[in-house]
Amino acid sequence: MAGVSRISGGMAQSGPMKRLPLLLAAAAATLALAPASFAHDDKDRADQRAASAALARHEILPITRILGVATAKVPGDVIKVKLERERWGFQYEVKVLARDGQVREIKLDARNGRILSIEDD
Repeated sequence: MAGVSRISGGMAQSGPMKRLPLLLAAAAATLALAPASFAHDDKDRADQRAASAALARHEILPITRILGVATAKVPGDVIKVKLERERWGFQYEVKVLARDGQVREIKLDARNGRILSIEDD
């Protein structure tokens, strides 16, 4: 047994074997985080399917109509658009670089285009 311990101990100190515990720890940490990211991806896919279905059923307005409403209220260049699912339905968030140089965030009800809020970003 003493011979085996010495051999094992010697191998643990060699180059690639010395890094093995670090690699295993990194792999374990990655796997521990994986379920959370898979769950997030599943939620994103479900939200995308729900948004596509709502658009196909004409329950939400297309982005072209929303952009028209947003830029009529805050003239400027659209720099970002998000469609988010809320408890009550879908909401568009449109960020506009206004003519005065200020970035404004406009939240709109996706069903009817009603402006919910306008904030400086």
